[in-house]
Amino acid sequence: MRANEPLRFYAEPLPGVDCSELRGKLIVIEGPDAVGRTTQIGLLRQWLEQEGHAVLDSGMARSALAGRGIQEAKRGNTLGPMTMTLFYTTDFADRLENEIIPALRAGFVVLIDRYIFSIMARAIARGEDRRWIERVAGFALAPHAVYYLRAEAKHLVSRVVQGRGAFDYWESGMDMRFGADMHQSFVRYQTRLVRALDSMAQRYGFTVVDAARSVEEIFWALRGHIAALRLTPGAAAPARRPPKPKTRRVG
Repeated sequence: MRANEPLRFYAEPLPGVDCSELRGKLIVIEGPDAVGRTTQIGLLRQWLEQEGHAVLDSGMARSALAGRGIQEAKRGNTLGPMTMTLFYTTDFADRLENEIIPALRAGFVVLIDRYIFSIMARAIARGEDRRWIERVAGFALAPHAVYYLRAEAKHLVSRVVQGRGAFDYWESGMDMRFGADMHQSFVRYQTRLVRALDSMAQRYGFTVVDAARSVEEIFWALRGHIAALRLTPGAAAPARRPPKPKTRRVG
């Protein structure tokens, strides 16, 4: 959608929500595990607040309703693919209604670390029906911009090892046994996840950003794109290249 257009729902709107009242901007950072989304969210929030914008950042499994339940279920390694999808969708729905929409009404810039697209991609990577998950996700707002930090799975391995020191059970798709060991399963699962996101890029209007570049270069590219959205208040136009961030290149 165009930056100056009012927000809209993909399909069935949430009851009682008048999109004309949503004065803020909804900006999504998407991408696979360890690609650097969280790092960029932190840098963008700092820049936007310095420009005078009120900012809310949100991400998966943070809702008051479902966040703790998701973490507890994941610790037991007991979630099936459909249950996982519905659990994360419930988490998203709660954050959308009680955090994201109120912030947009108040004119905030809302930065989302993985949106409904990651829930859809995870479901598709685990063999769930694409049409079913797209219908389930139809209550989501169409963002003003989606920036997809793209990297091949083989390039994510070193970031995981350097950043966390170990592979995550769920981000490696071990629940589906995509490989004989966690490393092999990670590569195969993240490859499927990237392919699912690739297939959404044109349909949902993603701006694809090469995540092989440095943290600073990615931040500068994102800052330029977001400045073009003509945010208010604050000029938000990049007058000069920002100083090099002191952030390590990790996911």
